[in-house]
Amino acid sequence: MFDYIQGKVVARQPTHVVVEAGGIGYLLHITLNSYDQIEDGKDQKVYTWLQVQEDAHRLWGFKEPSEREVFLHLVSVSGIGPNTARLILSGMTPEECRQAILTDNELAFRQVKGVGPKTAKRVMMELKDRMMKALGDPQAIKAAGQKNQSVEEALAALITLGFVKSQAEKAISQIVRDQGRDQPTETLVRMALRMLSA
Repeated sequence: MFDYIQGKVVARQPTHVVVEAGGIGYLLHITLNSYDQIEDGKDQKVYTWLQVQEDAHRLWGFKEPSEREVFLHLVSVSGIGPNTARLILSGMTPEECRQAILTDNELAFRQVKGVGPKTAKRVMMELKDRMMKALGDPQAIKAAGQKNQSVEEALAALITLGFVKSQAEKAISQIVRDQGRDQPTETLVRMALRMLSA
């Protein structure tokens, strides 16, 4: 029904934002991933999904269409509702979620509150083929894995250099958002060092 809402962010909480557009304040439920990217008090474009229930309609917001795509894949799995999908995408980036599915990393999902072994297996079974089709040919899947490896290697290097994991993750996430995921490990480390030393 709505593809996106563009307007001023008048309220921002880890679980929701209020975007004012055309004199109407839209309350959008969000993930922590989107919370990190949405800036308070600024004009922002937030992509949306309308959840229709018998007793309520809820709008969900996503800073990037890629996050919405992964979110909708997750809620299509029996046993995963929007709140559980939000928890998953609050602990992982959309790309990390894709990689966990493509590499059968059940543990990544079992660590999320409300996701047991059976549901984690169902996620792998139901979404792996869809993710592979979305990525295209095997070379694209391999390339996506290599890009993800660069992020992991850069994070490990920063931790070895004495930076706190959460700070290092935040810096790398910012670089990936700004520069794209296809950066070599050394570039990610160099740019993160500049950010963390500023």
